[in-house]
Amino acid sequence: MSYAMSQALQVAVFTRLSEDAGLTDLVGMAVFDALPPGDVPQLYVALGSEKARDVSDADGCGAIHDFTISVVTDLAGFAMAKRAAAAVCDALLAEPLMLGRGRVLGFRFFKAEAARVGTGDTRRIDLIFRARLSDD
Repeated sequence: MSYAMSQALQVAVFTRLSEDAGLTDLVGMAVFDALPPGDVPQLYVALGSEKARDVSDADGCGAIHDFTISVVTDLAGFAMAKRAAAAVCDALLAEPLMLGRGRVLGFRFFKAEAARVGTGDTRRIDLIFRARLSDD
């Protein structure tokens, strides 16, 4: 197995989301790898957890990465969060990601979960994507 492409995948995803006009029209510059200290915007996108598993074969090292992109808001209802989640999907699925190391063999939306957080007005949509990477 190789986890060596994880950072390259993270950079490619973060760059794509940060530079996508459709998403930035909704959230501005509120695309985070780590939440900033203090108050956060009413609507933001954050890179989240990742799981990787080996898919190496005789031709080389590879891995499947399942990673989460979260859309979080304290605006009323899910409408704006769902618009931002759709923009995340559009941005990531529009064209293949280019990695600084390795290459993407496959990339797709895997699943999502939308939920209220706690008892307050915060809503969160976790989008899970699956990337199959090869380190060649």
